[in-house]
This record gives sequence, C-alpha cells and structure tokens, in this order.
Amino acid sequence: MTEFDSIAPAIAQALTKRGYSELTPVQKAVLGAELEGRDALVSAQTGSGKTVAFGLALASTLLDGRERFAQAGAPLALAVAPTRELALQVKRELEWLYELTGATVASCVGGMDMRSERRALERGAHIVVGTPGRLCDHIRRNALDMSALKAVVLDEADEMLDLGFREDLEFILQEAPAERRTLMFSATVPRSIANLAKSYQRDAVRISTQAEQKQHLDIEYRALTVAPSDRENAIINVLRFYEARNALVFCSTRAAVNHLTARFNNRGFSVVAMSGELSQNERTHALQAMRDGRARVCIATDVAARGIDLPGLELVIHADLPTNPETLLHRSGRTGRAGRKGVSALIVPNSARRKAERLLRDANITPSWAKPPSADEVTRRDDERILADPAFDEAIREEEQEFVRELLEKHGAEQVAAAFVRLSRAGRSAPEDLMDTPSFTPSADRGDRGDRPERGEPRAPRGDFGDSVWFSLSAGRKQNVEPRWLIPMLCRIGRITKQEIGAIKMQAEETYVEIARDWVDRFVEAIGPKLALEKGIQVRQLDGMPDLSGGSRGAPFAGKKAGKPDWKGEAKPKRKFDAKPDFSGADHRAPEKTDTKPWSKKPGKPKFDKPGAESAKRKPFKNKAS
Repeated sequence: MTEFDSIAPAIAQALTKRGYSELTPVQKAVLGAELEGRDALVSAQTGSGKTVAFGLALASTLLDGRERFAQAGAPLALAVAPTRELALQVKRELEWLYELTGATVASCVGGMDMRSERRALERGAHIVVGTPGRLCDHIRRNALDMSALKAVVLDEADEMLDLGFREDLEFILQEAPAERRTLMFSATVPRSIANLAKSYQRDAVRISTQAEQKQHLDIEYRALTVAPSDRENAIINVLRFYEARNALVFCSTRAAVNHLTARFNNRGFSVVAMSGELSQNERTHALQAMRDGRARVCIATDVAARGIDLPGLELVIHADLPTNPETLLHRSGRTGRAGRKGVSALIVPNSARRKAERLLRDANITPSWAKPPSADEVTRRDDERILADPAFDEAIREEEQEFVRELLEKHGAEQVAAAFVRLSRAGRSAPEDLMDTPSFTPSADRGDRGDRPERGEPRAPRGDFGDSVWFSLSAGRKQNVEPRWLIPMLCRIGRITKQEIGAIKMQAEETYVEIARDWVDRFVEAIGPKLALEKGIQVRQLDGMPDLSGGSRGAPFAGKKAGKPDWKGEAKPKRKFDAKPDFSGADHRAPEKTDTKPWSKKPGKPKFDKPGAESAKRKPFKNKAS
C-alpha cells in the first residue's frame, strides 16, 4: 500500500474502496516528482487506466494541500473527450475517485439537454467533462466560466484530431487562462499531436509507459483467413466458438453495421448496433443492454465505438480490416483490460492477406494465423461446455430426487441425456459450414510470406485433377462468356474455390465446366433447385464427358488467347470488296472529299473577286525604317 502514500488521503481511500491494491504503470508515472505542477504529454494504450491516471495527476493541483474542496463555483478543471460515451465514462470515473473530497463533476456533451447543463454550470462545479463542440457552445454563450481554470486535460487527443476537432480544441485552449496545467493523453503521438503540444504546452514532460512500447500481453491476436464469400459465416462461427459474455464486432461503414445487425438478429444472436446515425438515447440504451446482459454482441463503426467501456469484454472481431495500425490497437484495446484475457480476431479474406500482414507488422503484432472454427469444431466446443457445466457438480436436492427417479424410470438414462443435449443446443444458433481454403502459416525464412512462392518462382504444377463431374452452362462464346468473370461467379454462388474447378471447355453457345466429385453435392445445393447462375445462365449436370464433336472447335481454357483458325481442308472464304466508283463521265476528277471536321481547318487567305480589290483591301505596307 506504499504506492498510495503520495496520494491525498481521500483519493487513496477511494482507490482502496474501489478494490485497487496496486496502480498501473501509467498511474504510477503521473505521480512522479518530476511531474508535480508541470504540463505532460502522456502516451498510453486504451485500457491502461489513464482516466484514473489524470484524475490522480490533477488532485494535487486542484486540492492544493486541502483534504476537501470548498464550495463549488467556477470550474477548476476541464476534461475534454472525443465522444459522448467517453465523456460520460470519464465523468463516472472522476465521481467515484473524488467522492470523498466533496467534488462536484458536471458534464457538457452533445445530444443532451443544453439548458440542464447550463443550470448545472450556474450552480457551480469543480470539474467539467465534455465534448469539444458542446464545450465551445457553452463558452461562446458565456455559460462556462473559464477564468478560474487551473488545469485542462485532453483525453484521446489523437482521436479528437482524427475526428476534425482541431479548431475546437485550439479555441478552448486559447480561452483558458495562460497560467494553467495542460495534460494531453493519447494512444499514439503523431506529428499533429506533437505540434499541438508544442503550441499549447510549456516545457511538457513526455511520459511513455512500457505498456505502450510492447504489444498488449493480455490479448490473443488471431488472423483467420477465409474465402471472401464466407466472411459473415466465419464471424458467426467465431461468435459461436468463443461464446463470449460480451463481444464487439467492428465494421467500416454504417451500411455494414446495419446489414450484420439484421443478419445476426435473424440467426438468434442478442445483438445491438452502434453507429453515427443513432440518437444519444438509442446509443445509451444499446450500451446498457450490453452491460446488463440483455445483449451479448455489439456491432459498431470505429467512430461510434470510441469511448465505449464494456466491462468484461472478452472478444473483439474485425469484420472489416482496420485502415491503420493505430486503429487496430485502439479496437483491440477494448478487451484484455484489468488483467483479464481477451481475444482479437481479424477476419482476413484471401484477397486481403498481404494488407493484413503489413497492418500487423506495422502494429508490431505477431498473431496466430489459422482458419475460422469449422462447424464441427463449434459443435465439439459446445459439447465441452455441456460436459463442464457446473450443474453436474451439484448434489441432487431432496425435492428433486423423486422426479429424477420418475424421469429415469419412464424414459431411461440415454433418452434423458439426449433430451438434455437437445435442450442445451436449442437456444444456440447453428454453426455455418465454411469453404475449405488453403491454410497460411507465416514463415520466418520468407519474411512472413508463408507457403506462397516468391515472385518469379514458378508455381507447383497442378497435376491430375482427379475424379470429377462435368456440368453444362447455357452460354458460350456468342454470349461473351469469359473465364475471368465465370470462375469467380461459380466460386461465389456454388460455394467452392478455384481448386475445385478443373477444365473449362467453351463452345459457341455452351460451356462445359469440370467440378471435383467430392464437391458436387455442395455445388448443386448452393446454386439451388432452379440450377441457375447469374445472367440467366442455366446449369445442367452431365452423365459423362461432354460431346465436343460435330464441327465444334471448342478447347479447354488454358489462360491464353485463342490462335488463328485452321482452314486446312476447307475453302478459305474470299473477302468481298465494295464496287469502285464510276468515273466514266465527262469530269474525270475524283469526287471532292467531304470535310467531316470543319473545325479542324485553318483559316485560309482571303479571296478577292475583282481585279484590284486585293490592293484596295490590303493594308499599306509600313516600312520599319521610315
């Protein structure tokens, strides 16, 4: 408990009451003697306890040696956060931390009643927490008195700049007294943050905790490679495999959030959405549903998820890959907090594997590469959970014994066990059957390129395709069928990969495709009972090899353009030319060419009809010498 000796007694007591036995690295760093009364630029990852950290850093400045605050008047400290959720979370943290000091904490955030906030400011507050836009509104309307400020805190400063709040932040800092402390907390310190700190801080202490310099050890990173068409099915299997108490799924757009929310609702998941189009009331209800257990999956965009604090979040799924390493770390940092373990799973389509490799490398993360859990693996995991159910460890109660005997006598032990298994599985969504895609294991000797061939290295020969079944498609060369779009369509609709497609023989009005026999049932089931693809193409299964006789010159597609036709044994058709024009008339000159581009002709010299007119209209020649 010696760590708390340098903290004000009321603050130390609040920490003990909250269950703190030791401080996190960033919390210890802000209590250093070199930071006393000075500005600071602190870089710490999400989940490192930085809210409590800047609360501890402010205590000595605000209390000024006293144990309790005097009556509230003009605010003494201002904390600025990028989103409503984060601002309200900061307010809650500061309220319990400063509870025994008699501090009044007010909030000013967008989406809330501005008149209520104004009345709270008029009554007085020691600390004000808010979002940049709403704080600027109160300052301009003279509702927020900045004259007594002793400290300003910018929480998640890098996120605020990313969201376009630079002008608002500069306005707030310019309105604050010059003699104040300015504390900036940021997950990363890009050049924009460094420039802001240089402009509005004085001789700031730079604090970089060890937790920022290494990957979060409480988070297990998994990169799961999937076929592009199986992305959503893979997410369903990941959710089912882990059965996390709380899971957060990140999407890049609002449309993707709405789509996944609708699909997962249909699949029986208790899910809520978080996107910018929701009102503050809807966002609050969504988060409360996650906290009290009514919902277990939250699907959100990056912007909407900033500031979300979900206790016990065990699983983060990146449905869409992050755009940069900072976003990856920020998303993943929502789990693995306070010593708890968490999983961060990246859904990596095969086409985006190199992008994912670069992203992970730049974030200094070494994930475990694997395939998503298969349907069989999810089922086995369900069985393990049933066997480990603590209900089996409880003794049979006296009031249950008679009914238990009655069940066993009437149905038998096996039937009762089977009924229990069915009831246990009834409330869970069925796992998805995924395509079998090539696995990828990074290899150190190839620079994390795994089993891919080097550039310029010839690919291994495909060899004999093996047992297969031929299908006929009702379109050919006359319908402009091209393998470059036919193969992806077969893979997407038939739920197969290119590895299951053999030869393609194109005819004038028909195309024959060879499919591996082991995948035929899946292919037929996927395309549906109508046996139709896109563009009105019908599919028909053949009993054997296609008949290519009858003058057809179709050949298997070999990835090259077709050569010239072979005219051996046939009369090559003669080219017909139009008859030459008849110039037998009196005028043997060729007809004048029609000027199809009159605008392309340059203006010619002027024409003069009458003799002497040229000299009359021409301007007199001026001799430069004269």
